Amino acid sequence: MDWGREAQHRLQDIATLSAPGAGVTRFPFTQEHADARDKISQWMNAAGLKTRLDAACTLIGRREGPPGSPTFLIGSHQDSVLGGGAYDGIMGVALGCLALEKLAADGITLPFAVEVLAFADEEGVRFPTALIGPRALAGTLDDRVLDMCDQDGVTLAGALNSAGGDAAAIAKIARSRSDILGYLEAHIEQGPLLESEDLPLGIVTGICGIERNTVTFTGATGHAGTVPMNLRQDALVAAAHLIAEVDRLAATDPNIRATVGRIENHPNVVNGIPREVTVTVEIRGTDDAIRQRFAGELKSFCAEISCNRRIDVSFERTYEQTAVSCDEGFRKLLAGACEAEGIAPRELPSGATHDASAMADLCPIAMLFTRCRGGISHSPEEFATDADMGQTVTVMARFLQDLAAHIADQPEPAQAAR
Repeated sequence: MDWGREAQHRLQDIATLSAPGAGVTRFPFTQEHADARDKISQWMNAAGLKTRLDAACTLIGRREGPPGSPTFLIGSHQDSVLGGGAYDGIMGVALGCLALEKLAADGITLPFAVEVLAFADEEGVRFPTALIGPRALAGTLDDRVLDMCDQDGVTLAGALNSAGGDAAAIAKIARSRSDILGYLEAHIEQGPLLESEDLPLGIVTGICGIERNTVTFTGATGHAGTVPMNLRQDALVAAAHLIAEVDRLAATDPNIRATVGRIENHPNVVNGIPREVTVTVEIRGTDDAIRQRFAGELKSFCAEISCNRRIDVSFERTYEQTAVSCDEGFRKLLAGACEAEGIAPRELPSGATHDASAMADLCPIAMLFTRCRGGISHSPEEFATDADMGQTVTVMARFLQDLAAHIADQPEPAQAAR
């Protein structure tokens, strides 16, 4: 079988299971979600997997191993952003199923069980939270998020229950670390590096840490025509200095990505001096210490602005997610699988978060990036070629074979794989 062509066919097919509008819109716990779940069940059945739905609405396809053997997990998510593309998330589910289908077609059995996981909510678009499925499996889900509401006032618990989940039982589905060998996720790169180097896929070294800060400058309003420039306490000018500094400082450190994504200006009138301005500063980096130091430098810069321009300022961290590293042993096995398929191993970090970042609290993780055209994601313009996806399937299948051989060579299998 041409695995890449089959992947393309499946992804274009499931992309039609979308809310109306441009691109793919498939929010969790909706009719589109249910329809997609039925389609993914067919993929899993074709790979010889037995399917079930857990309490967090994660669709799980399982192939048993020898009695008492541990389990290796492969997964990604089936939800999308508003007007997204046909590959983000769902490609990893499709390629995971195809990798196991390839092994079966080649007559290869593994000395461990394998599960493919199709998570329901990674994007965090419908509800102000995300990564529900992997956090539930890792035992790190804060059950307070179940009371969160979408824009229509539907609670997460209610939506989940209506989709076949069981909010009351989520705490019971956490997996035991001793039973899990690891987790592998394939995803489009969402960046241009692989394309720029003409490589079909890459090996992820780690997933960035993220923090979000809300910065509020408070000055004084006044008439735009009567207050002299040297006497102004213009909050927007203060914010502009911070925005420029975020861009300047981030450009000096290749480990950092920093963005001012939202601005609120009051009173926001053409002839009034801005009195209060709030901006968001998101900082991402694969090294938490570097990221935190960067945030500290911005906070000190804001203090200087406050002093120099007679402006009050608050700098509040509203969200933080620590960086996670991909398992070194898994990375070596992926590199060997790439070389065996004639692909130069290329390691690169992930500047976006993934289900793998939450799964890292349960087990060692690994990720593969597949080249995407133009580095575009979260857009109808997303695209990965048949050939690149086919090579990703082949590398995933070989990785599982090599992992099995590696385990067989070790006296303590579960520990050796880590």
